[in-house]
Amino acid sequence: MTYVEREVPDHMEIEYESSVKEGAEEPLGSSEILERWANACSDCNPLTPVTCMTKCDIWKSKNELRKLYEKMKNPAFMVNLLNTLKNKRRRQILKIISRGRYSTSRLQQELRKLGYYHSQKTITEEYVYPLVDVGLVDESQNKYYATAFGRKLGAMIETIHNLENILPPHSECYEEIMLYTLQSEPKTFEDLKGIIQTKSVSRVLSRLQRAGLIETTKEKDYVFYFRTKRDPKKAKFSPTERKVYENISLEGVSARKLSENAKISLRRTYKYLRKLKGKKLVFARKSPKLYTLTTKGIELSVALLRIRRLVSETLRTALELVGDTEAQEALISGTSQVIHIRKEKEAVPVTIVERF
Repeated sequence: MTYVEREVPDHMEIEYESSVKEGAEEPLGSSEILERWANACSDCNPLTPVTCMTKCDIWKSKNELRKLYEKMKNPAFMVNLLNTLKNKRRRQILKIISRGRYSTSRLQQELRKLGYYHSQKTITEEYVYPLVDVGLVDESQNKYYATAFGRKLGAMIETIHNLENILPPHSECYEEIMLYTLQSEPKTFEDLKGIIQTKSVSRVLSRLQRAGLIETTKEKDYVFYFRTKRDPKKAKFSPTERKVYENISLEGVSARKLSENAKISLRRTYKYLRKLKGKKLVFARKSPKLYTLTTKGIELSVALLRIRRLVSETLRTALELVGDTEAQEALISGTSQVIHIRKEKEAVPVTIVERF
């Protein structure tokens, strides 16, 4: 192949990170990103391939995506990513190196300015390597820098504070799954048993309640009273019976609320409810306890949803870049199966984010 010498722009900022149209809420699709890259590359004829590798941001972005794709093959990628982010020091380091390339010694100096005194070994092994493992950070010439994926995610989580105190730092991320599930609507305990392991549901719900992320009624199950379709004109009421009956709304009411509305004691309320049930004017229905997100829980669940979308879109772009059409189809269809690459005979979990 013959290369024609042509000047390569020093600032060819066409990365998947910056592939958001100005003023647009949603990023470009993976096909559009790759098409933009292909068009830019078709107009560029560097003198040697080395020029691409050293000066072209598109080449660097493609290389980052390929490396990230290899990391995303890990079935535990999403769990590892969230657990990595639930560490304040790692988030601080990610923020620091998003500004440029840092050696371990320079990172150590920056952390000291923040009041943290760690050895260089601790910094690399405990804080930097986990960031590298999930594709947020990479290394070149003994210096660490944030990937495009890392910069985008780092900016996204800047508004989340005390994450390590809200959610357990070393977990299967059941709490995150539960928050995402409750975002659509309140759910009962029985509903949630099918989302995560049954034996863990009570523990996870208790932890989320203590953190102020979800709330529910104090009663395990509560009973609501409703009027039947029977015509009340055909029944005989005592004055108190009528007062109780008229305070039962069409939407139903609990005995305690009915007691307050009718201005009689709870004991007498139950007494007259029994009489009205005997006259087939009232019936009771047990409603299971519902778990719902608090304002704080909604904010965190929305942040988790944004992370999921970023990971999902990045994975789609990476799958298309490497040409794994079979995995792309499975990801789009939302199946939970594991697709096997024919050539490498390697299992690729294409729905790593589906549980979230």
